[in-house]
Amino acid sequence: MAASRKAAVVLKAVKKIAIQFSAFESNVRSTREFLAMVGSEKARSTNINCEVISTVKHDKSEPVVDITYVDGERLVMKGAKLNSREMLNAFQSLCTAKDPQAKTAAKK
Repeated sequence: MAASRKAAVVLKAVKKIAIQFSAFESNVRSTREFLAMVGSEKARSTNINCEVISTVKHDKSEPVVDITYVDGERLVMKGAKLNSREMLNAFQSLCTAKDPQAKTAAKK
C-alpha cells in the first residue's frame, strides 16, 4: 500500500467509521487503503467499542468515509479526490485534537 507508513492508527476518540464505495470503480483505491488501515487488528484493538462498517455498492457511487467521534462531531471525506495519506492525516489530526493523552504524547 502506498500510504501504509509506520504511523499508528488510534481509534480512541472514534465512535463509528462508515465506509462505502462501489467495488469496480477506478477511484476507490485510497478508500480501500484507508479501510485496511482503520480496520486492521492493531487499530481496532485501540478502541474495541468503535464500529467499522464497510458497505460495498454496485451503483457507481462516489467513495465516502463518514467518521463519527465520541463527542458527536463528524468528518466526511470524499475518497475520489483524496489519496489515503491525505485521508489518514485529516483523520489523525482530529483524533489527536480530541484525545488529551495523544496531545501530550505528540509534544514529546
